[in-house]
Amino acid sequence: MERSVADRLTAEELAVALREAIHRLNRRVRQSRPVGDLTFSQLSALTSLQLAGALTPRELADVERVQPPTMTKIVGKLEERGLIERTPHPTDRRQVILAATERGRAVFGQFEKQRNEWLARHLQELTEDERDTLTRAAEILQQVAKA
Repeated sequence: MERSVADRLTAEELAVALREAIHRLNRRVRQSRPVGDLTFSQLSALTSLQLAGALTPRELADVERVQPPTMTKIVGKLEERGLIERTPHPTDRRQVILAATERGRAVFGQFEKQRNEWLARHLQELTEDERDTLTRAAEILQQVAKA
């Protein structure tokens, strides 16, 4: 009797395989954006503001795992394009709060739509069994992410 793939892989080997597959898929989905638009760093910062809500520049730098001077440059470019805005911090007058503008939210929505469309096109090429497997895998990965 042949063993299943899960029986042949250790937890560590499965971790490596999943991490590599997720990383490559994420990279490929990120590359589906139109060339010449926002940089990956700018889009990532805009995405963080969209998902987390308003943040201080320091909080955004921490979320993005970049140094504050790097975030200052990214924020400047996003602000120039009218995609984010600064407002005074409600309790600390030395700070500002960054938030996506209406235009920034629209740009984020457009990028998300393009990414989803790219992935959906490729998922349509799979068999029904493969899509069922991925549906179950997505549910399991959500569980792992919540742990």
